[in-house]
Amino acid sequence: MTQAERFQDLPLEEVIGDRFGRYSKYIIQDRALPDARDGLKPVQRRILYAMHHEGNTHDKAFRKSAKTVGNVIGNYHPHGDSSVYEAMVRMSQDWKLRNVLVEMHGNNGSVDGDPPAAMRYTEARLSAISSELLRDIQKETVDFIPNFDDSDKEPTVLPARFPNLLVNGSTGISAGYATDIPPHALHEVIDALFMYMENSAVTVDELMTVLKGPDFPTGGIIQGVEGIKKAYETGKGKIIVRSKTEIEAIKGNKQQIVITELPFEVNKANLVKRMDEQRSDKRLDGIADIRDESDRTGLRIVIEMKKDVDAHGILQYLLKNTDLQVSYNFNMIAIHNRRPMMMTLPLMLDAYLEHQKNVIRRRSDYDLKRAKARLHIVEGLMKALSILDEVIATIRASKDKRDAKENLKTKYAFTEEQAEAIVSLQLYRLTNTDITALQQEEAELHKTVSQLEGILGDEKKLMRVIKKELQDLRKTYAESRRSVIEDDIEEIKLTLDVLIPSEDVRVTVTREGYIKRTSLRSYQASNGKDFAMKESDHLLLDLTSNTQHHLLLFTSLGNYIYQPVHELPEIRWKDLGQHISSIVQLEPTEQIIHAEAIESFDLDYTVITVSAQGMIKRSLLAEFYVQRYNRTLKAMKLKKGDVMIAVKLAKPSDDLALFTVGAYGLSYSLDEVPITGVKTGGVKAINLKDNDTVVSLTMMEKDTNYHYVLVTHRGAVKKLARKELEPSARAKRGVVVLRELKSNPHRIVDVEYAAPEDVLVPILDVGLGEGLLVKDLKSVDRYSNGSFLMDPEKEGKIMGFKLIKP
Repeated sequence: MTQAERFQDLPLEEVIGDRFGRYSKYIIQDRALPDARDGLKPVQRRILYAMHHEGNTHDKAFRKSAKTVGNVIGNYHPHGDSSVYEAMVRMSQDWKLRNVLVEMHGNNGSVDGDPPAAMRYTEARLSAISSELLRDIQKETVDFIPNFDDSDKEPTVLPARFPNLLVNGSTGISAGYATDIPPHALHEVIDALFMYMENSAVTVDELMTVLKGPDFPTGGIIQGVEGIKKAYETGKGKIIVRSKTEIEAIKGNKQQIVITELPFEVNKANLVKRMDEQRSDKRLDGIADIRDESDRTGLRIVIEMKKDVDAHGILQYLLKNTDLQVSYNFNMIAIHNRRPMMMTLPLMLDAYLEHQKNVIRRRSDYDLKRAKARLHIVEGLMKALSILDEVIATIRASKDKRDAKENLKTKYAFTEEQAEAIVSLQLYRLTNTDITALQQEEAELHKTVSQLEGILGDEKKLMRVIKKELQDLRKTYAESRRSVIEDDIEEIKLTLDVLIPSEDVRVTVTREGYIKRTSLRSYQASNGKDFAMKESDHLLLDLTSNTQHHLLLFTSLGNYIYQPVHELPEIRWKDLGQHISSIVQLEPTEQIIHAEAIESFDLDYTVITVSAQGMIKRSLLAEFYVQRYNRTLKAMKLKKGDVMIAVKLAKPSDDLALFTVGAYGLSYSLDEVPITGVKTGGVKAINLKDNDTVVSLTMMEKDTNYHYVLVTHRGAVKKLARKELEPSARAKRGVVVLRELKSNPHRIVDVEYAAPEDVLVPILDVGLGEGLLVKDLKSVDRYSNGSFLMDPEKEGKIMGFKLIKP
């Protein structure tokens, strides 16, 4: 052979396409998908057949699993021993199969996902019901093909005396196809099959009067009859499977949730761990303890509540956030006529029924041939007994067995088979009493032949045989349903009250971004003093809130941070809080400008945001509520170089006033500002002069006896009556609120709208100044520059006011 002959020059895509096509065909037809007739994948069929062939059946002793695995690998399935053993173990797990096909002694895994013991330790045998899958296989009921090395034969399908595909279900992934067929109750499947046998045009609705739906080995509650119906009609559908739970009252005014059944294929250990994580991560404060109390008598998980916590709400949360409730998606694909097909319920019943008809016909044909052959022999023996002396004399006169057979055939017209039977007959059988036994056997054989010919010749008789055998099997193996079916999928409603115990706490946020929640005990022990904070920092928020409330923190770059109060770490009053950067990452130039504690997002409030370059935006408070909050969210879209300077909560009836650094003030109704979404940039708030910027936003209720209090960079404080700022319209220039000076004119730093009893504390770059009682300040007109109450050169640069309500 030359070098050129040894190698073929083929395009890669052609080679890959051809090889992958062959591989796909193999794993679809002969590995991952079950056969519609017996519901088995090839590896499962080979394991069951190997055990049956070796006599490892339910009525005999257990045998080492390793022996069976070696047998399967050596004779039928040339793959890894672990894959064969895993398939064998799965067929023995009563939490995976509705009716186990293999009985196993030893550790065969657990519902916690523990691995089984090695195959050298475990022992196995066929279960009683799996013998029904293999019954009559020796009667040529199914086709056999050569095994992988042509040394033996293996069946292409098992006779399957019950509809295993529906009873035990199947799951598997191949190339381009996956299957998920749930298990069902044996007696319900057989009843549905009877209904289908009576009328092949039966509807799914009619079938569902007897086959209610899946029946999982682990029980549980199935919700969504519509999903079951859709799956039976189309092959695809979705149901909800939830755990069986009870709420019990225990001493100490406490409750506990007891879980006794889990959804199908849910790992118990992982579920308990996940539920405990919810507790330890403080996502769920109401749980005191979670215990797995399962033992050999059954599954039992106990979730103990804290005192006075409603267990129903906790259960709702766990159903939503853990595998205590899962969705199951039907994808009923099976190999039908050597092709993967999406199976409807009628098609599955039909595929099984056709298979059974074929099995019974082949079995009857086999039995008929055997009966006829035996009848022929019996007739020969009876004839021989009637001329016994002559037959004996003929045999004695013959040279050998062959000669005797030839002489019998020639003299008395016996056939080859009859002559063989006569010469092989033992002497003790040559008694007169044997003729009656032969006559009885002949009558029985005639009757059997007649019955078998009737079955083969009449479809109705054939169907009666199938029905009778299924009735017997139903009577022997039927078990009551384990899963409960509910018509509708119950909506899970979560209430914050239940999930997070209500507790009043002190919440603080500082300008530099330190945030903490403190217990009232720690706060009261310090009498509200000795608050841990950097000297240059000051509080933006300090109030008594509740663990069921929420925080909104607004930043200078137009973003906001959503933070539930209960998720804040509890820190002592005298300790520095947690920096916001450990919760959410901010930009280097980004600062927190405002903090707001929100009791409920259902309140009829709007959030007003204003930028330095004179843009204003109004959005509904409800839009600031989010489910995911691991990053900053957009509160106001800003132009390049602009920053957000103020945020206020407003009632629908409020008015607003804006003040600029250059001492302009503008007041107008909130109705002038349209409501827009959170990600918009808003509208023009005020017509600014060149180089002027907005410095303050105040919200005013109508007809209040409050005053504007202004502070300038030179330390002047001015109290201005509300009437001095006449209501106008949005986007106007406004009016001057300070007298312009030729040298070193006053520039506004901050403005607050304050009540007479309020105290204004100046915020300095070195800390806080001495508080000013509003009613002690003299009210002046717009053209006054107020009174010098601070000296920036001595006391420090003025940053603004902190308003303290009495």
